[in-house]
Amino acid sequence: DVELSARIQELALERKRFGYRRIHHLLRREGTEVNHKRVYRLYRESGLTVRKRKRRKSLCVEREPLLLPTLPNHTW
Repeated sequence: DVELSARIQELALERKRFGYRRIHHLLRREGTEVNHKRVYRLYRESGLTVRKRKRRKSLCVEREPLLLPTLPNHTW
């Protein structure tokens, strides 16, 4: 359990955007036969979470209102 927990932490620090599902997939690819529920339990006990992406700031440009057509069939 300790070795598996250490490996999960290594993978989580290496790939910050990977959650427990993708880490489970990596462990299975390495040849470790482990249950996804066990990976989830160890992942949460270690205090790991997927890092949130930073939100982009919107542009400070004032929007212009749409022009209303003056005649029928003026704009399409």
